[in-house]
Amino acid sequence: MKRKAPYHPELNAKQNQAVTSDGKRLLVLAGAGSGKTKTLLSKLNYLIEEKGVNPGNILAVTFTRNAANEMTDRLIIQADPSDHFAIILADKQISQEEKNSERRVWKRKYPWIDRLTLSTFHSLCYQILRTDGVNEFDNQFKILTDTKRPDEDELSKYTAQETIFAVFHKLLLQACAENDYLLKLKRYILDYYVDKVHRNTGFVYPDHTQSKIYTSLNGTRVRSKSEQFIADWFYRHSIRYVYEPMTNIRDFDFHPDFYLPDADLFLEHVSNKSFPTHNKEKQFEKANLIIVKTTEEMTRDSALFGQELERIVKNRLPAGYFKNIDLSFQEEFKFYHENVKDFLIQVMRVTDMIKVENSETSDISGLAAKDQHERVRCFYELAIPLIEAYTAYCIDKSYLDFNDMLIRAISLFRNHPDIATKYRKKYTHILVDEFQDVNTLQVELLKMLLTDEAQLFCVGDDWQSIYGFRGSNISYIVDFEHHFKNSEIIKLDTNYRSTQSIVGASNEVIKNNKYQIEKNLIASKKSEHKIVVYAGNNEAENLDFCEHEIRDLMDNGYSGEDILFLYRRSKMAHPYFEHFKKAGIRVQFKTIHSAKGLESKVVFIVGLTEGPGGFPDIWLEDRIFQVIKKANVDLLLEEERRLFYVALTRARDKLFLITEKGCESSFLKEIPAIFTVKTSLHSRRSSSKSPLCSKCFSQLESLWKVCPFCGEVVSDEKA
Repeated sequence: MKRKAPYHPELNAKQNQAVTSDGKRLLVLAGAGSGKTKTLLSKLNYLIEEKGVNPGNILAVTFTRNAANEMTDRLIIQADPSDHFAIILADKQISQEEKNSERRVWKRKYPWIDRLTLSTFHSLCYQILRTDGVNEFDNQFKILTDTKRPDEDELSKYTAQETIFAVFHKLLLQACAENDYLLKLKRYILDYYVDKVHRNTGFVYPDHTQSKIYTSLNGTRVRSKSEQFIADWFYRHSIRYVYEPMTNIRDFDFHPDFYLPDADLFLEHVSNKSFPTHNKEKQFEKANLIIVKTTEEMTRDSALFGQELERIVKNRLPAGYFKNIDLSFQEEFKFYHENVKDFLIQVMRVTDMIKVENSETSDISGLAAKDQHERVRCFYELAIPLIEAYTAYCIDKSYLDFNDMLIRAISLFRNHPDIATKYRKKYTHILVDEFQDVNTLQVELLKMLLTDEAQLFCVGDDWQSIYGFRGSNISYIVDFEHHFKNSEIIKLDTNYRSTQSIVGASNEVIKNNKYQIEKNLIASKKSEHKIVVYAGNNEAENLDFCEHEIRDLMDNGYSGEDILFLYRRSKMAHPYFEHFKKAGIRVQFKTIHSAKGLESKVVFIVGLTEGPGGFPDIWLEDRIFQVIKKANVDLLLEEERRLFYVALTRARDKLFLITEKGCESSFLKEIPAIFTVKTSLHSRRSSSKSPLCSKCFSQLESLWKVCPFCGEVVSDEKA
């Protein structure tokens, strides 16, 4: 019998439709502020209370431990008539550790909550492998993590003592025990982290010393790649040399390219850019000194050039001079530890990408070897051995990192159908939060858990997909009906958080994205305030304006906790943080990525300038990553726009957009003027107010007779 009355009177029609739907593959597109969590929790309650589903048969998956805890907390608060648990959570004197402990106690008070599987993807895979993974992996494994993932603290007692970075660093030291690897790594670090030769424009500095833009292995700065090769060859063979020594044989000062004291030999490398050497040669003849010349043509084949250098110096050095020496990692990299750290972080990201994209290192190595850029080829020559050593090390130590847990769980289900069947029977209803953030491994795991009869209930918003750089794939939500056949999509289109100016502006901005699901959010809140856009002449003016506005807000009853500053990159916030600290103002600061899921009464978005260091921050992914996954400029821009959308929709009541005059972000130009007011430090605040349409709450302008958004006739009083 079809249900006519809403399941819950607090749900709107669309929320109720989502909650009561019996669809087997359902995507709830929950726009910003549309009650996503309420709908998800109502679905849980509906399944248990109305449909009689056993809580043990329900799996609710989210992405962070904080989100899973929030859902658990809301279920406990709903079940607790005493409100004691809510009081505990609100008490700022109680530590987070104590609150976590209380949560575990309160869960056990309500068995139906305790029987729910409400976890992150990683903790789900952990439990699967720990319980049934003995045929796939050592089920007493430790989790290998990094300090940058604090939201997985529920698994902290099962984590390894060493971190992912520590393991890679250890493996790098082992690799560098071989001189060839160590020197190849040092050459890479010097070329692409210190000298950044891949960014060299070829500009010739008028200053004699500044034209030495290449660093040799012993730290000497030289003028060309060929001279760098010569210097490095001497270094590898422990041949002492002096670069461009001041020399005056009789008539004038000059600088031969190299002098080898132990061979009493001068070497001049000649290219088409070299100055004539005729006069120098005459000076050497007069003093009966030995000078030999090498040419740029010789360098075309590095192996032959090395043989030529050996021929030149071998018979002029003492007997037994050529010998292999053991090089020290600490000595070779004593000035470059930060650069080595950056290199390893890049290797770690590549490792994650290879796993998420389900690629083989042998395939990646083959692709990299064919790349036209030396930098890319060299990186993978160094990285692939580390990645393969990392895989072997983790197996030997019984370690799994977060991606490994997904991979191993999928492999377990694929190789052991009986175990897969066990979990398919167990989880008849699967609910997924923040579905826009899923990656390929997570979707594959979900599909392996599903049967034709199981219900998949996904909640997310393609407009808030901002983790592509971590491997999430927006295709899974935008093309949901392609990935999950016979599916249904319900759109929650009422925003209960923000004012109509904020909702209207964010709607218009996101419409510029082509790859999206079309929808139009409507604000439920009336407000007479428009979005304030301030463009100072310089940073100092922006700081003064923000301080003035904050003090004004506080004079009108707002607290520091009501005000949130958002920024694209951390360096954008530093001047504001320092300025307010000196001014005695205490303001919430977050990157936009870390603020996702949060809201605040007042939001300032700073750094809205165009170009490098601004927002949008359109930097093409490093070509190194494109060996694994091709980057698309248009899609990168669309993700930046979604990030701006997330920032806009964090604001509940008031929104300030801070830019610089003549350097305004292109995103600001995508906001129709009807939703904004451009202001200055001394302008009257009343200019940010305007009348509203009584039907759709859109901003109206004077003399308008009809609302252009909904067609409502405007009364004289409103106009």
